[in-house]
Amino acid sequence: MPVHTLTTQFLSTLMPAGPISGSVSYFDTEIKGFMLEHRAGGGATFYFRYRDATRRMRMNHIGRLGRVALVDARAKAHSMQQMVGEGGDPMVERHRFRDVPTLAELVQERYLPYVKVRKRSWGTDECMLRLHLLPYFGEFRLNRITRSDVEAMQQEARAKGYAAGTCNRMLVLLKFIFNCAIRWDVLPSGANPCAGVEPFEDLGARERYLTQAEAHSLFEELASNGNVQVTQVVALLLLTGARKREVLDARWECVDLRRRLLTVPVSKSGRPRHIALSDAAVALLEGLPREDGMPWVFFNPKTRKPPVSIFYAWDTIRKRAGLAGVRLHDLRHSFASFLVNSGRSLYEVQKLLGHYDPRVTMRYAHLSPGALIEAANVVADLVGRGAPQKTLTRSR
Repeated sequence: MPVHTLTTQFLSTLMPAGPISGSVSYFDTEIKGFMLEHRAGGGATFYFRYRDATRRMRMNHIGRLGRVALVDARAKAHSMQQMVGEGGDPMVERHRFRDVPTLAELVQERYLPYVKVRKRSWGTDECMLRLHLLPYFGEFRLNRITRSDVEAMQQEARAKGYAAGTCNRMLVLLKFIFNCAIRWDVLPSGANPCAGVEPFEDLGARERYLTQAEAHSLFEELASNGNVQVTQVVALLLLTGARKREVLDARWECVDLRRRLLTVPVSKSGRPRHIALSDAAVALLEGLPREDGMPWVFFNPKTRKPPVSIFYAWDTIRKRAGLAGVRLHDLRHSFASFLVNSGRSLYEVQKLLGHYDPRVTMRYAHLSPGALIEAANVVADLVGRGAPQKTLTRSR
């Protein structure tokens, strides 16, 4: 049982062909139990030998020479020695010493293939990973990323001028990826460095609601604007509260004018949803030109497919209407606000907007305090008339 200090210089003296027969184990003089097994075939492997709680001799595999660097093998052996000294068993907790992939490796080999078949918005994840997370953490092994590293990434992104919401989305995605790594047994439980990292307060988050006067100004601009197809899309968005892609990707086979419904086969919630069509929305759809063999309600004349983006045309429209800060998605918020301020219930708003979770609809609850007061007055009208009226006088 030769004893040597396992160094790079010593390893270079080993015969490439190995011993004549069997194997020779070299034990390190610095870390008790750290050893190198050199076999007759020429191969050599690092192990850590120890006795477990029952005094049984155990050999925990570290890695083959050439595949694992000596410095890494020594570091793992040192960690195993500490674990044994504290009463642990490296064989039982071997996942702690497994070669952990880098973030880039995990994303490429496991994460993207996983989300591509499970998450409709996987392209958004891929974009954020490519532009933000992988340039920062891509070469880091997952178990080398600490909470302070994540916080530093957040601060650096904020210092570069990224909005608080963007920085928070980076944090959410990174946290989800680490949770996947834990679920896949790549990392042990509790090894998510994003846990406890506070998101930035997003003071920029806002929902813009059109007033009736602004809505009238918008429709006046739509009536005179020369980009007919985009004006029709914008009008339909405000008249239905639909999401942008629900209108742009609409097919004629999903339009039922008799039942006054536009069906979205797969909505954001992953379920089909039915958009109610008002009289104005039905009139708009009835007035659209139709071509034989064209399934799309709105399409690009050149590509014969739905428009990819209408931002620049919309940007011109909103500026001419004096609504430079209004986004297309704000038309959906405005649809909800008009309903609430007209006394319609949040249940009706939920159904019209297609919210699967009623808590999402609650964001509009504050829009009509007048309606709430009117509702509260129902009780006052029923019982308040007989309530005693007292005039309090201050004693002198």
